[in-house]
Amino acid sequence: MTWVYENIALLLEIVAVVFGVLYTTLMAHNKISCWIFGIIGSLLSVYLFIVYAKLYAEAVLYVFYVFAGIYGWVEWKKQKQVEEVYSHKLLTHIKLILVGVVLSFLLYFGLSYFFKEAEKPLIDSFTTVFSFIATYLMAKKWMGNWFYWLVIDAISVYLYYSRGLEIYALLMLVYTGLVVYGYVQWKKLKLVNVE
Repeated sequence: MTWVYENIALLLEIVAVVFGVLYTTLMAHNKISCWIFGIIGSLLSVYLFIVYAKLYAEAVLYVFYVFAGIYGWVEWKKQKQVEEVYSHKLLTHIKLILVGVVLSFLLYFGLSYFFKEAEKPLIDSFTTVFSFIATYLMAKKWMGNWFYWLVIDAISVYLYYSRGLEIYALLMLVYTGLVVYGYVQWKKLKLVNVE
């Protein structure tokens, strides 16, 4: 029975990865349909992170991705200038990073207290909190989102690999490359400076 359980988990992981790659590729091309693939892939990931990997903060993150996918779809749908992306000052990003660090430590302490069996809670907390931030920035079409994702995805390669989720680790490695591609693609769009 364990063999069947592991193979179902592997199949779900593969499907979620394929949907994740489609999501990021379509995102890089500024296609609103990206959000559909993101939502479905995230739903599959929630199951895997809770039942198989016991990465609870990641599970919470992927629940967030489901709702963020809906939010992103709505935000992109109502955008009048589809070809615009937005640039913000460095100080704005410094403030976001400081808030992210504080929230990451709070989540870490919460996970460590309530979920004694949680694996890698500090890294899990940081990648989760900063993924919340980066997803919001992506939904709002902030150009800087790609830099957040570069760091998050690179760290997530280690996190997933250390928990036996080799396919997700490979996905994060692919995402790291896609982030660079996405940044280059968005550079071709109209950049609007926001004060």
